Amino acid sequence: MESKRKVLMLSVLAVMLVVLGIIGAYYWYQGNFFVATEDAKVAGDIVKVSPQMTGKLLDLDVEEGQSLEKDQIIGRQEMGSLADANLEQSVIRSPISGFVLKKQVTPGELVSTGQTLIMMVDPDKLYISANIEETNLAELKIGQKVEITVDEFSGQKMYGRVASIGKASNSAFSLLSGATSGTFTKVVQRVPVKIVFEKNQNHDGLLLGTNATVKIHIR
Repeated sequence: MESKRKVLMLSVLAVMLVVLGIIGAYYWYQGNFFVATEDAKVAGDIVKVSPQMTGKLLDLDVEEGQSLEKDQIIGRQEMGSLADANLEQSVIRSPISGFVLKKQVTPGELVSTGQTLIMMVDPDKLYISANIEETNLAELKIGQKVEITVDEFSGQKMYGRVASIGKASNSAFSLLSGATSGTFTKVVQRVPVKIVFEKNQNHDGLLLGTNATVKIHIR
């Protein structure tokens, strides 16, 4: 009876050691071959559409979420004293092909040169902006392969490449000044890394600002 108990205890101990060894090997492998973060989002270069002149906005024929073609006429302004030869200045066109993120004004308002009327983004040029801890930056290189999982698509895996690594941490752009009191708490800084999708990846339907998880292959 005593020998059976010892055998059972040794068997349980052996199983525990095997499980712990597998878990340890898994984390060693992940830590040595990948840099991963859940602090990542779908991003894109936002284009602000502005009028060429100051004047009353007669119409703005767009809605949020609408797709537009480059140079498509989307609005007109009151010409005022403009000569017919300068008619083009009163016409508002889409500067890119993309969709409308935000509409900032309504017809009838007085708008001025440089004022944002709508904001757009090109869905074909979306990318992932990942914030990587400073302690992992030495492992990163341009061109490294990246596995991307976007929460919006419930775990569907996509692939991309590291396109650029930021030259400053996110805190460097903060409006808040550094610590001014006698106390100091060291915080691991995060640096933005741009990840572009592989050319053969179908990322139709991605929404700007949605959450993502990235795993960068460093070996």
